[in-house]
Amino acid sequence: MQPYNWNQFVLRVPVNANTKSIYDAWTTTEGIESWFLRKAVYTSPANRVRSELEPVQPGDKYVWLWHGYDDTFAEKGKIIACNEEDFFQFEFSGGCIVTVNVKSEQGENICELVQDMTPPDEKDKQFFFIECQKGWTFYLTNLKSVLETGYDLRNKNVDIPKVVTA
Repeated sequence: MQPYNWNQFVLRVPVNANTKSIYDAWTTTEGIESWFLRKAVYTSPANRVRSELEPVQPGDKYVWLWHGYDDTFAEKGKIIACNEEDFFQFEFSGGCIVTVNVKSEQGENICELVQDMTPPDEKDKQFFFIECQKGWTFYLTNLKSVLETGYDLRNKNVDIPKVVTA
């Protein structure tokens, strides 16, 4: 048996929506708040807050807040790259890098998420690998649900903590 590779994971989900809708769900404030976040703030390199429908650009910084957590639990990072069509890359927890690609396979659109583990410590790599993969699995399912049916699966009740849907 080969040793487990803790350096990267790949998650893929077919989404019955057009490429632009999937891309916008990742790259606009309105889009990412519809399935992933309670609040997203994108700030341009010139320190201008982007509007809800304005797509992010490389170099933008973000602050993300989740349902089920107070404002002290905020993710802050930077948009590394995006192409305004089907590719989006950003810094994430623990210094990890997340890359999202929207691909067409067998007549269906696939949203593919790759998370590269950059923490130098093996224990940290394993922690972020397990915890982020758990979270992304739910949120990609929710992305599919929101885009295909309009139904949001997230728990928005702060009085019900420690559930997989927050």
